[in-house]
Amino acid sequence: MKQEIERKFLVRDDAWRSAAVSEAHMRQGYLCLEPARTVRVRLAGDQAWLTIKGIGDGMARAEYEYPIPPADAADLLERLCHSSVIDKTRYRIPYGGLVFEVDIFHGANEGLVLAEVELPATDTVVEKPDWLGDEVTGDPRYFNAYLARHPYSTWPAR
Repeated sequence: MKQEIERKFLVRDDAWRSAAVSEAHMRQGYLCLEPARTVRVRLAGDQAWLTIKGIGDGMARAEYEYPIPPADAADLLERLCHSSVIDKTRYRIPYGGLVFEVDIFHGANEGLVLAEVELPATDTVVEKPDWLGDEVTGDPRYFNAYLARHPYSTWPAR
């Protein structure tokens, strides 16, 4: 079984920016938003993927990802995806032997900035940079699938 193991954090400040090694604008939407599985379409520049994720148990869950033609992804985002499409810019920041990905959300999720780090194993020790805030790994409100249905801009005062 393919598996995604990741931890997710709020971002405290912009200190990560000087260490960013890449930037990519992404749009993603959901074809299926069931609690036990999600099916996501992601378009990032001239690349696109169809991703199927299972229910998680903490920081790990089943994940299957397949490249698809960008034109197909754009069509799926326009015609078949549920709810609002997630719009964000992703930055990659190497730190402590791992690569953190900082997502700055736009549109209905404007104001939300999250960092995630994919891990090779659930017991991987993560050296946390100073710019990370609270960990939100187990909080489903910070899953992109949740944000597609309940945008950050609609949340009660935080």
